[in-house]
Amino acid sequence: MNDKQTKGAFDQVKGEAKKQFGKLTDNESMEAEGRLDKGKGKLKETAGDMKEEVSRAFNDSSRD
Repeated sequence: MNDKQTKGAFDQVKGEAKKQFGKLTDNESMEAEGRLDKGKGKLKETAGDMKEEVSRAFNDSSRD
């Protein structure tokens, strides 16, 4: 797991917490911020996944 994947997963958890807190307190702004954080987290995690794939492909090709 690389840094982007870790940060992405953390942002998703943080975003979900904000979203749920916003729902609980009827704070639409907090809810929206949570959804945004969660989306950013998914993007970061996906970027990290892609980085891992490229790294793995490069390492596999250099062994040949």
